[in-house]
Amino acid sequence: MKEYSCCFTGHRKISENEYYKVMFLLRQTIEQKIKEGYKFFCAGGALGFDTMAAMTVLKLKEQYPHIQLHLYLPCVEQAQKWSEQAKKRYETIKQQSNLIVYVSHNYTNDCMLKRNRTLVDKSSFCIAYCNQSKGGTVYTMNYAKEHNVSVINIANNISMGTF
Repeated sequence: MKEYSCCFTGHRKISENEYYKVMFLLRQTIEQKIKEGYKFFCAGGALGFDTMAAMTVLKLKEQYPHIQLHLYLPCVEQAQKWSEQAKKRYETIKQQSNLIVYVSHNYTNDCMLKRNRTLVDKSSFCIAYCNQSKGGTVYTMNYAKEHNVSVINIANNISMGTF
């Protein structure tokens, strides 16, 4: 299953300037992976890029009904402090996903890190959106590379003007 699985990692905040570019490149990259034989798309359920990726996979399921969305979530109460709109979207994503795995029942200091590692450990490819030099997304990309998981950072296409 790992060879047909692709995970996502990215920032929680995406600037208004880049939002539609990220959305376009994300969809284009996921479709390319589907054409290469990927079937399982793994998201971590966070706000921002994770939510965008999950919603994109769910939309693409209409065109490619064989693909699946797998959620690897840090803890049961992940969305507890989110806005009502964000909670509603999160619940919709969960209801439409094919698999939900909680890496920890309760919040712990390392549940996000465990979630990120699990995403990578279950995948052979990682689609990232990273335009910073430190933080969880950078850690996850480096962890992926250290574990021979290929990574494409779509932020590079935006910053290099290849969009």
